[in-house]
Amino acid sequence: MMPEVFERAKKVSLLMLDVDGVLTDGKIYYGNYGDELQSFNVQDGMGMGLWHQAGLQSVIVSGRRSKMVKRRAQEMHVTKVFQLVGNKEKIYLEILQEMRKLEEEVCFVGDDLGDVPLLRRVGLAVAVPNAVAEVKESAHYITEHAGGNGAVREVISLLLKANGKWEKVTHDFLRS
Repeated sequence: MMPEVFERAKKVSLLMLDVDGVLTDGKIYYGNYGDELQSFNVQDGMGMGLWHQAGLQSVIVSGRRSKMVKRRAQEMHVTKVFQLVGNKEKIYLEILQEMRKLEEEVCFVGDDLGDVPLLRRVGLAVAVPNAVAEVKESAHYITEHAGGNGAVREVISLLLKANGKWEKVTHDFLRS
């Protein structure tokens, strides 16, 4: 990992996530009765648990609305959830003010064009490998894991290690 990424990660205390293509693989399945299905990665959920155990905050910002996202966010104890967001940058500025955060304290993970304005502002901009080219160009770091396949967990591990909180939150799992 590049030293610049590690230095940026040290300052992060707020994790912001897109949903489709980041917390999911970007696929949406529709049933015959209007039901919608999406798949979430359990390791991402465990990572979010570690993130919150470290006393840190998280926000989901999605351009779509989904009952499943609301449910998954509750399971992962996400601090705030914003759905059906047309202008992510506007919500971002409101979040910064409400949570009293500086831009350098924010990590955002995105995958598509609507995420580019946030990626250009945050302290640590992260893209998933399945992101569009413009997102990758705006990112400081591109995960090895694809969206919906552990990318969020990868980012959280990086952030917690950079913040010096990894050993504390994993101690009970890793002691011999």
